[in-house]
Amino acid sequence: MALQKATLGAGCFWGVQYYFDQIPGVIKSTVGYTGGTTENPTYEQVCSHKTGHAEAVELEYDPDLVNFDTILKHFFHMHDPTQLNRQGPDVGDQYRSAIFYHDEPQKIVAEIVIKNVSKDFKKPIVTTLEPATIFYPAEKEHQKYTENTGHGMCHIEYKSLY
Repeated sequence: MALQKATLGAGCFWGVQYYFDQIPGVIKSTVGYTGGTTENPTYEQVCSHKTGHAEAVELEYDPDLVNFDTILKHFFHMHDPTQLNRQGPDVGDQYRSAIFYHDEPQKIVAEIVIKNVSKDFKKPIVTTLEPATIFYPAEKEHQKYTENTGHGMCHIEYKSLY
């Protein structure tokens, strides 16, 4: 079967990428920017809070090894989806919790997962569901940042669901 894509925003993208790279079936991950209005934004522009983009991770995964439902369960496990426009110490709309769905089936699965996991949180989930638009890969120094430097887990603590 062909690889599928999932695009997720869960705060600083360094730790999010590292977390998802540990999930069997995730074949490729790229950090970047999506969900805003500025074409080809830079990191500095996104951090200015004027682009509308979120820091996000685009995953390519093998649906025979991991499904979108499982990816979303990991997504809700590895960050706090009740924080509006922030994760840990990072504050701003670029750190929003967001699922950028690529098609209607992904949107439906996301709606179901949000409903099912909401009982696990004391506060309401504020994760946005947004249609996937152009994904702009971040600059080279941001790709695999945690893996390459040993730093940058940000708010993410790698804790497997298994």
